[in-house]
Amino acid sequence: MLQVLSSIWALLVGIVLIMLGNGMHFTLIGLRGGIEGFSATELAVVTSGYFVGFLSGAKYTPSLIHKVGHVRVFAALGSFMSAGLIAFPLLAEPFAWTGLRLLVGFCMSGIYVTAESWLNDASTNETRGKVLSAYMIAQTLGIIGAQYLLTLGDAKTSVLFIGASILVSVSFAPILLTASRTPATELTRPMPLKALFLSSPLGTVGMILLGSAYATQSGMGAVFGALIGMGKSEIALFVAMLFTGALFFQYPIGWLSDRIDRRQIIFGASVIGAASSLLGWTTGGGLWPLMISAFLVGGITTPLYALLLAHTNDFLPPEDMPAASGGLVFTFGIGAIVGPLVTGWAMEHASPIAFWLVLTVTFAMIAAYALYRMTQRSAVPASQTDSYIGVVPTTSPVATEAASVWASEQSEESAAETA
Repeated sequence: MLQVLSSIWALLVGIVLIMLGNGMHFTLIGLRGGIEGFSATELAVVTSGYFVGFLSGAKYTPSLIHKVGHVRVFAALGSFMSAGLIAFPLLAEPFAWTGLRLLVGFCMSGIYVTAESWLNDASTNETRGKVLSAYMIAQTLGIIGAQYLLTLGDAKTSVLFIGASILVSVSFAPILLTASRTPATELTRPMPLKALFLSSPLGTVGMILLGSAYATQSGMGAVFGALIGMGKSEIALFVAMLFTGALFFQYPIGWLSDRIDRRQIIFGASVIGAASSLLGWTTGGGLWPLMISAFLVGGITTPLYALLLAHTNDFLPPEDMPAASGGLVFTFGIGAIVGPLVTGWAMEHASPIAFWLVLTVTFAMIAAYALYRMTQRSAVPASQTDSYIGVVPTTSPVATEAASVWASEQSEESAAETA
């Protein structure tokens, strides 16, 4: 593992710095938006703008790379993102923030596509699994670390936005100064929604619902904290707990999913997610019960993303997996756009605690549909399933496709060894 890390350390350092800046900006939107007097619905629209941009970036960045090259695209997107982060406190108005979030989402997605292309090119078939795992961990640690940085400044001033911009700007140095080879960036055309649904109804429906749950947590979590009167440090801890849980639950859930019917794991994880959200709804705003709920809900959400991806691949031939991965990223993005809008409306017209009610209903719907699908199709024997790999929702189609291909290759090698 150390040998693998020695070849990609600069890329990983850059990714951590990017995630520190992006993670700060995600939580800052809720903090500063509350200070500026934005409503929950307005902040929901601002949140959804990021995911509209993210989907657009994933679609259009490869064509930009083909026209002008990786380095120019990477540098241009980094410059625009850094400028966008600084502009938030200068343009404190919901419509302007929505446009800026769309810009940041587009840039962030394009940065992922470019960085993941370099990362994929730096790995071999033997090291790709470890490289992808290190990349996912670096992303998660960056988001968690960003929450601590938020406690070092005042959200009423521009200092935290400037700090996030500096981190994003500095992050490109280790990547651009070490990534010398130009990798291929050929993304497979996403599988049409109808074909994806016919191949894996649970994977398709589950990803849409999970996209809603993830965007609600990452985008509206800070808004919820501000509305119930949490302090800045408490909000930062709350958001950090949402992502810390993923580090603890990813491996055990992945280990189980390689041994029993994945639909059972999806059902069980969704039930835990619904129960944990219900706990958050019934706590009455108690700090530590809310932290426990956040830890459990966040810990379930990220592994569910990888589970649904692996489950979908179980019913597909290897040649269709990249297209299906692209389709799942798209369906996840659709859910991520809609989820905050529903949550923001509920929080404004009912109460801020509706944040948990929306999550409870969303996880319950995933659990119910998983239970239904278990009655409609026989399970794939565990010995015939592809390997699980802990892909996180913040990755672009480049990493998702690479993970699917790697998992299929690992399964084929295991089957050959058994035979």
